[in-house]
Amino acid sequence: MKRFAILFTVILAFTSTVQAQTTEDSVKITINQLFEGMKNADTVLLKSAFTDDPILQTVATNKKKQVYIKSDKFKDFVKFIGDQKVGEADERVEFETIRIDGPLAMVWAPYQFYYKGKFHHCGVNSFQLVRIDNNWKIQYLIDTRQKDCNK
Repeated sequence: MKRFAILFTVILAFTSTVQAQTTEDSVKITINQLFEGMKNADTVLLKSAFTDDPILQTVATNKKKQVYIKSDKFKDFVKFIGDQKVGEADERVEFETIRIDGPLAMVWAPYQFYYKGKFHHCGVNSFQLVRIDNNWKIQYLIDTRQKDCNK
């Protein structure tokens, strides 16, 4: 009987560990695929994190301090990453807020971007993800960019 109790406890602990991945964790996995693909110049991994037709935008400020939205073509982003050497495009992200409603997720993630080993800029990424065929995919990414992270 003692062996049965020990075996049951081990099985229960293993099952709890296996099921411990939350929906939030699965969203983080997709976003981390993006950054792993960037860091490793792996365009296949990078593209696997996105839907077929994602939207990429940046909130920018011109010389007159006017705010505007800059849109980037996904294919240009993929080409830029593919042209890098491993380790050159290193974005380090923190997951601050994740909200999920069925097949829709929103992520607010401050980041620091390092290019060729040197700090380049920082800001916040705002992601919109959609669960398609039981996998999270990034549909929309808009970010801010600053040189001074202490603002």
